[in-house]
Amino acid sequence: MLTHIALFAAEAAAGAPAGENPYGLKAALEQGGLIAWSTFIILVGMSIVSFYILFTKLFEQQKILNQGKKVRQSFWSMTSLKDGANKLDKNSAYRQIVDDALVAQEQHTKLTDPVEAHDWLHGSLHRSQGMIKSKLAGGLAFLATVGATAPFVGLFGTVIGIYRALIKIGLAGQASIDAVAGPVGEALIMTALGLVVAVPAVLAFNWLQGRNKAISEELSDFSNDVLGYMMSGGAVKPQTAVAARPATAAAAKPAAPAAAAPKA
Repeated sequence: MLTHIALFAAEAAAGAPAGENPYGLKAALEQGGLIAWSTFIILVGMSIVSFYILFTKLFEQQKILNQGKKVRQSFWSMTSLKDGANKLDKNSAYRQIVDDALVAQEQHTKLTDPVEAHDWLHGSLHRSQGMIKSKLAGGLAFLATVGATAPFVGLFGTVIGIYRALIKIGLAGQASIDAVAGPVGEALIMTALGLVVAVPAVLAFNWLQGRNKAISEELSDFSNDVLGYMMSGGAVKPQTAVAARPATAAAAKPAAPAAAAPKA
């Protein structure tokens, strides 16, 4: 019996080149067969797609945040909503809200059944915000799925690996530390891979979700400002725009001439 165990350990060590770990990931995949390779490929695929979603969503979010800074700086200095919309980027989320508000205002005049303009515009702006939020949330469900399922995918590979290891030990007829540690350790690699894939996905999901919430609040504030501006005929603007006008007027006002000195 001990002879069989010794031969099994010798074969595992002899099958690996010099300087290579006979119980590493490569050895685990080679001994695990199709199931181990399938589990590994699924986990790697999950990780690649998760990082792709993370970076693309960060780029998309940062673009909207930069657009928000531009809106706060210059948008409310316009003479009309159309003039302000022309200053925004064509693919801007803020441009979409303004365009949808202008279209809703035009469509309201064509309604045969009377509906209050406030309710009609509020519903149109709310629908526009919903479309933007839905686009921002795209891909986050996949990150949540990866975070929830990747550990179980790795655990599946571990269970199969331990099962194969127990079969080999059973065929040897007697278990010893050197015979058990190698196969079981190789099987546990799959659980570690599952955690390595799941943890970044969960962190990315929570981070992107928090940024989406902040962006949604900014879009909601902007929509309310647009609604107030349209319902007041341009008289109501955000406090930042109202506060900026006196400062600008004061800067533009010429200085009073200095008093002439009395003659001696």
